[in-house]
Amino acid sequence: MANNEYFGADIASHASENYFIALWHTYRIPLILTLLAVLLITRTVLHLKVGREKIVYTPPPTPSEKAPVAANPQRGQLVEKAPILAEVKKAGPKRVVGKVTRKKSPLRDQPANKDVKFQVLVFYSTLAGSTERTAQTLTTKLADTLKANAESSQYEFLAPIAHDLAELEDYDEYFLGLPKPEDASQDIKYFYILLLPTYNIDTMTDTFIEHLQETHNDFRIDTAPMSALLGYAVFGFGDREGWPTEAEGFCSQATEVDRWMAKLTARKRAFPLGMGDTKVDAQDRLEEWRQGVEDVLQNLGQTGNLGEGVVGSGDADESDVEEAEEDDVEVQSDGAVKLKRKSKKKVASSMDDVEDIGRILQKGQTESEEQDEDEGAIDFTTYGKKNPKPTAAPKEMVPKGSPTYNALTKQGYTIVGSHSGVKICRWTKSALRGRGSCYKYSFYGIASHQCMETTPSLSCSNKCVFCWRHGTNPVGTTWRWVVDQPEDIFNGVKAGHYQKIKMMRGVPGVRAERFAEAMRIRHCALSLVGEPISYPYLNEFTAMLHKEHISSFLVCNAQHPDQLATLKPVTQLYVSIDASNRESLRKIDRPLHRDFWERFQRCLEILREKRFEQRTVFRLTLVKGFNIEDEAEGYADLVEKGLPCFVEVKGVTYCGTSSSGAAGLTMQNVPFYEEVCAFVLALTAALDKRGLKYGIAAEHAHSCCILIASDRFKKEGKWHTRIDYAKFFEHLESGKPFTPEDYMGPETPEWATWGNGGFDPRDERVYRKGKNKVPLRVEGGEAEVKEETKPTLVEI
Repeated sequence: MANNEYFGADIASHASENYFIALWHTYRIPLILTLLAVLLITRTVLHLKVGREKIVYTPPPTPSEKAPVAANPQRGQLVEKAPILAEVKKAGPKRVVGKVTRKKSPLRDQPANKDVKFQVLVFYSTLAGSTERTAQTLTTKLADTLKANAESSQYEFLAPIAHDLAELEDYDEYFLGLPKPEDASQDIKYFYILLLPTYNIDTMTDTFIEHLQETHNDFRIDTAPMSALLGYAVFGFGDREGWPTEAEGFCSQATEVDRWMAKLTARKRAFPLGMGDTKVDAQDRLEEWRQGVEDVLQNLGQTGNLGEGVVGSGDADESDVEEAEEDDVEVQSDGAVKLKRKSKKKVASSMDDVEDIGRILQKGQTESEEQDEDEGAIDFTTYGKKNPKPTAAPKEMVPKGSPTYNALTKQGYTIVGSHSGVKICRWTKSALRGRGSCYKYSFYGIASHQCMETTPSLSCSNKCVFCWRHGTNPVGTTWRWVVDQPEDIFNGVKAGHYQKIKMMRGVPGVRAERFAEAMRIRHCALSLVGEPISYPYLNEFTAMLHKEHISSFLVCNAQHPDQLATLKPVTQLYVSIDASNRESLRKIDRPLHRDFWERFQRCLEILREKRFEQRTVFRLTLVKGFNIEDEAEGYADLVEKGLPCFVEVKGVTYCGTSSSGAAGLTMQNVPFYEEVCAFVLALTAALDKRGLKYGIAAEHAHSCCILIASDRFKKEGKWHTRIDYAKFFEHLESGKPFTPEDYMGPETPEWATWGNGGFDPRDERVYRKGKNKVPLRVEGGEAEVKEETKPTLVEI
């Protein structure tokens, strides 16, 4: 019985032990987690309750004045105790007291260096010549003044020099760095004076301003690349009748140049911007301005620097012009985020009287309440500005009444619309009288009296030294003017041409049959002036010509490759090749594009691609002293690259104007016909050496012009340089691809081939009285007239 009890107790004990083990295995994880949580909470509570040791900040000791103590204080007498620490000042705005410090000029506080010389350069832009004359007069007066002040000057001034901005080969030489003296041992510091008229048309000044702007914004160039300049001063000419205020455009271009020069020179404005109204007080204001500049130069010669200036002296903008530096984020309706640079704004400078403050506050409060009421409904879907500033409307290229309009009409041009023109060629008048046609008739069969010379764009991207437009046509690198519709231009130039033909009917010698034929335009030479290929709708314009069976002869200056690539076929495409290398091209054409040589090369590549689509021509204008000497090999390289159908080699035509003389072009630069012939022989030899099959096909001695043609236009030993115009229009209207050979014309007439002069025997050769005639005695006692070989001075 006892044993049973023992075993029963043992079993119960064992069962209890198993129960606890099972319970442990079941709840051990929650118990462990709970224990850890309790420990963590306890640790956190203890950490928060335990106080930290306070850190007492002790200010640095400051000297404190002790209160005076009596030597023997009496009982009951109060003695003022000295403060332990000095009284701490209350927080408030920080007050900074100081003075303006300026960097010392490298020439200041130094003895005058006699080796350093100062040079004044006068830059000007001129359209009709008035600013040029003013600049020359100013230069002379400055030279006299500097010479008179030479004894009191510590530095030597060289004679001032005037430069036309249009004549500068590279702006970078003068307005990126400073010109380097011819003698490297000389130390010359420069002072610039700029005289600039403002016109409402594009001129060289626009290109100059664009150059200054690009130089300032080019991240590769230092902020102030012209900081070594001694100083500069600008004077502007304008007309208040067109622009009453400066803000509306009076002398705006001079203001722009003054602003950019301040940035590029690190605030070296030596004298305030001068302005004069050409119809009122231009000369008086210029005289006052000149005297001020002379005082500056006198001080410059004595001290070597511009002296001290007040705060803001030389800044590009006035003090009331603010420019935000941060970018403004504009979220457009499509969700796109666009960064916009905040534009400049001018702060109102008007001040009101004290008694008006109440009225102003009341008015401001009323306006604020009205604005709150108006802006109660907010459109959260539109994040852009509600009223963006309208963009400025494009202006006309040649507006009526402008100096360009007056100059071109005076030269015989009829201005059509705002950017097109038409004019009768000298050879058209000659053909009407039966006195010969131009070289295009000898080479290609173009009847001069049925040819219209026009252009849809009077603007050009070059300023060629031999241009006979007297430098009066607009210039520009891109099209940014009002665009006239091609229908208006087409109808306008035809009407203008016919009007000029009708004016010839009363001229003695005009043949009736030629006059009747002239009333039907058969050919159009798009080469009058400017750059026709820059007109945006040139393809539409040529399509209208072709629709009326008017052949198209387009001339371009190889500066617009994108437009050339998209050009549709014309009857004959010309590219002017005025030089064989980069430096010669810059010197002769004076292009406005900074990448002019790269554009030139691209145009040659495009012309090579088009040589099987249309007749392509290289036009070489030879200028003695510029591009004749030792350049035949260079021209041969260009021909090898472009592979044109024809190469026209022509001597330059001297227009005999002051603008040509200013460009360095005189009668000495006009080659004799023998020199042109020698150059052509050298060029053909260079082409033959390269394995290129070209030969001399025709000539026109009167125009001083010779044609080199590809063997593609030679059949059975005979040249076929003329055009079958009927076949051209037939192939063009068919819409199928065709080649230049498909509309190759009949054999070139014998009288037009090489060695026969190129004068049409049907016409009568007329000599002017007393010119180009030399009587010669021959056997039999009769006298004949022999023409001397002289440079040709006719317009082609």
